[in-house]
Amino acid sequence: MINTRFFVGLDDTDAPDMMCTTWLGTLLADLLEKSGMKVLSARLVRLNPTIPYKTRGNAAISLCIIGDPDHAFRLTCDLVERFSALSCDNTNPGIVVSIKKPPSAFYWKAVRSLCHIDEAKSLLAGCAIHFRGYKLGRGLIGATAAVSSDFPDHTWEYLAYRQINRLHVPREVDAESLRCSEELTWPHTWDTWDYDLDGPVCIPHTPDPVLFGIRGDSPFMVARAVSVIRSEQADMARIWMTNQGTDAHLVFCDHGMMQEGISYLVRGIVKEIPVTGKGGHVLFHLTRAGLIIPCMAFEPTKKFRDIVRALRPGDEILAAGSYLKNTLNLEKIFVFSAEPFVSIRAPLCQTCQKRMTSAGSGKGYKCRRCSARATDPEEIKEARTISPGWYEVPSGARRHLSRPCARGYVNPDPSYLPVSRERRSGHFTEKKN
Repeated sequence: MINTRFFVGLDDTDAPDMMCTTWLGTLLADLLEKSGMKVLSARLVRLNPTIPYKTRGNAAISLCIIGDPDHAFRLTCDLVERFSALSCDNTNPGIVVSIKKPPSAFYWKAVRSLCHIDEAKSLLAGCAIHFRGYKLGRGLIGATAAVSSDFPDHTWEYLAYRQINRLHVPREVDAESLRCSEELTWPHTWDTWDYDLDGPVCIPHTPDPVLFGIRGDSPFMVARAVSVIRSEQADMARIWMTNQGTDAHLVFCDHGMMQEGISYLVRGIVKEIPVTGKGGHVLFHLTRAGLIIPCMAFEPTKKFRDIVRALRPGDEILAAGSYLKNTLNLEKIFVFSAEPFVSIRAPLCQTCQKRMTSAGSGKGYKCRRCSARATDPEEIKEARTISPGWYEVPSGARRHLSRPCARGYVNPDPSYLPVSRERRSGHFTEKKN
């Protein structure tokens, strides 16, 4: 089995403030290559972002290799036992080595729903050469999903890793070079710089091994972006094929009740004027097929909340987000229509110049001061500050899986609509053919 083509899957080796599964995967790939094996591909697979026991980005990795699967399994186990955050209660690594890929249905379930350890073990018993779970073995879910992953759409990420002896000192990355790298390569790279916050978003804030990550639509473009970045010396680097930025986690909701922990695309009608609550969160309700769905734009989405505040009753939108605690947490919206909004109020008394009050149901209006009467209310036509198109959260608030408008095409209904690549403060207008 020395020249066998096989897959290695790995997950749940990190903790909230240390380690990184992609770092361990990069180290594994480098060591396998040094031993004479050939790494054909490396995948970074993001799973359901709503899973409560995830660490940071809920990522697993898989490698496609030509070589000796037995040796690869022994080496992977050795690395996991040496470097994974096994002291963390929530870290439960899993390793899979398989010649054939498990059915892709498991991957899609892991991205869009909830899988159980027993499901993964049952699947692996029929297809894997080796698999091992540590502690609770929860990482077998992600490792199996990574090996079985099916990417009808994919992007790329260049991940640079720090030298181990520098993990607890501040990262040295020149911010201006990061901004220049995105301006040089945009829209073929994205989420390097947040133009709302005027700062980088591709640098972790925890003492894990990642130095920075550049996301884009091809290996060439992410490498080109990296070529202008000035930083401390990286210890290792690898370009990963990934499902990031593809909306793979979204399920189109066309009927029935929504389920907790699922991310949806929901088309509906805005029910009332959005309200800003405590903490700066903005809430409105969407109606669809008899359902009333609370939708929330949270404070970290910054200027995106101004777009949400501009919605008015009757607007038809497509809302994308995760359904948690009976609320759709918004990632982006598509506005189908934004007609002039007409509101009504009591008319002004022409004699007293005071606002009239209702005279009773069906009886019109009456001035309290002079008793003058009026039949019709005053109509106020509000100028709209939004127009049809996509609106998204800023880079710093975007989930890994959420597809950025910079990629050019999105799936609103579910047929594809082309959108322009012009940057307009998070607004990308529909381009008519």
